[in-house]
Amino acid sequence: MDAIKETDPTIREVSPIQLTGRADISATRVTFHIRIEGHLILPCSRTLVDVNYPIDVETTETFMLNSHDYEADEEVYQVTGDVLDLEPIIREILLLEVPMQVFCDDGAGQEGAPQSGKDWEVIEEQEKSEKLDPRLAGLAKFFEDSKDSSD
Repeated sequence: MDAIKETDPTIREVSPIQLTGRADISATRVTFHIRIEGHLILPCSRTLVDVNYPIDVETTETFMLNSHDYEADEEVYQVTGDVLDLEPIIREILLLEVPMQVFCDDGAGQEGAPQSGKDWEVIEEQEKSEKLDPRLAGLAKFFEDSKDSSD
């Protein structure tokens, strides 16, 4: 499945993909019940370090052997020729599993994008709510003084 790296350049590496499942074959259709397992190496959205993103998808794909026996609202594939090729479908499913953003668990010990610089730093949302803006420190003291004087 290394071909998906050409389609989506954010995918840095693709592990060997394991497919398991079964096929139900009838005179008019072939239905595959597939489980796709593996992992992709994607860049962290914050630090650009490699992130191991696991893939575990179950899907059902139906191929029609003739074009007359399916409902318009069914999602099916038409078979052309004598061969059913699952590779393009597996590739499409893997590409749909790539998230918009992925974050590494701990970027502190790894090389990547800088987390601070002159007059800036990356902070977590909890840290932001606990920090007091130094420009407003005097205002906070004003309210403390007014509480003490009113008691």
